[in-house]
Amino acid sequence: MQDLLKRVQEKDITIGVIGLGYVGLPLAVEFGKVGIRTIGIDVNADRVDQLNRGENYIQDVQDAELKKLVEDGTFSATTDFSNIKHIDAVCIAVPTPLSKTKDPDITYILAVNNELEKYVHKDLIVILESTTYPGTTRELIQPALESSGLKVGSDVFLLFSPERVDPGNPIYNTKNTPKVLGGVTENCLKLGLAVYGHVLEKLVPVSSPEAAELTKLLENTFRSINIGLANEMAIMCDKLGVNVWEVIDAADTKPFGFMKFTPGPGLGGHCIPIDPHYLSWKMRTLDYRARFIELASEINSAMPEYVVELVAKGLNAYAKSINGSRVLILGMAYKPDIDDVRESPALDVYALLEAKGAVVKFHDPYVDKIKFDSRIEETVELDMGTLNLYDCVVITTNHSEYDIKSIVDNARLVIDSRNATAGLMGDHIIRLGAS
Repeated sequence: MQDLLKRVQEKDITIGVIGLGYVGLPLAVEFGKVGIRTIGIDVNADRVDQLNRGENYIQDVQDAELKKLVEDGTFSATTDFSNIKHIDAVCIAVPTPLSKTKDPDITYILAVNNELEKYVHKDLIVILESTTYPGTTRELIQPALESSGLKVGSDVFLLFSPERVDPGNPIYNTKNTPKVLGGVTENCLKLGLAVYGHVLEKLVPVSSPEAAELTKLLENTFRSINIGLANEMAIMCDKLGVNVWEVIDAADTKPFGFMKFTPGPGLGGHCIPIDPHYLSWKMRTLDYRARFIELASEINSAMPEYVVELVAKGLNAYAKSINGSRVLILGMAYKPDIDDVRESPALDVYALLEAKGAVVKFHDPYVDKIKFDSRIEETVELDMGTLNLYDCVVITTNHSEYDIKSIVDNARLVIDSRNATAGLMGDHIIRLGAS
């Protein structure tokens, strides 16, 4: 272990990152930038070929940085898991979605497990970053590593360190976001801290992988529940004739005991709509019902339908129904100024409007096309001269480049689910929580 620790401290190691998406690729680039030989492993051959040409596809990675790492030979990508035999530390950053019944889908983790069983070797450090239920690291990864007769803590070393990526965040990125780590043993933790210490500004060690797993779930459950409260408050304010945005801003002036959360058309992204269900599922196996999580999920999941109700309300005022109306959705990404549509509530708004007979189009400056079942829809031009050809415009994502005043001036009817039209007047504007 001491020889391995010395090599880690001296950067005389090769890092492997399995899964080259929003989490894995930025992490691999950070390792490469400090001169550590890094190999990215991904099952997507097109993605691997693109990276090996020095072509970037992740918004939070600088094109020039990636290209230089590839040209220097510091970073390369492959689909061949046998490279694990030559790697000293492996970071696993594969997707962990939910099944249709909202149970954990750990298919990708199990697939990596199968590869680890084939290629595990002495002095291998394995760090799971994929969000999952408490116990995954010890119950699934550890047996795979020890299936060859090696022992975790002395021969191989295992940790959980939750990803905390926030795509498009202009302040916090992979490098300066504090990193939580929990090792199966003290030796595991010591080596994990040494690995991440080369690239991250602040490390937060905890006592076990279970503590680290729960840390991530608490963070996003906290957000989900508080967003659920904000969404329910918006519905209540609609019924009371009060502006929820004014109420939230007023409450936010309190210097203690309040944290601002805002309503919207629903939850999006890979984490907040999904992670709480991992905890809820785990608790069901222990005969406990996570009531806060279930209630927040119920409220948040219903918000796209509520937005569609606002569309119906607005069209009714013009003696129109949703059926046959032309509707333009502005913003398909789940939050402003990024290209990530994973779990975006705009997808649900689109589908619900179509199901009710609307002719739906979308515009998003960051999203070229969306696949709906077997068909692909492309973004349309946002032309102020023809905007009034649509019966209704629905703002689902308030991208900063949208000229909201021009949109309001040229649209017949605006349904605003993000308070993007704050301060603008007009009977044709209906705001979520202020209608």
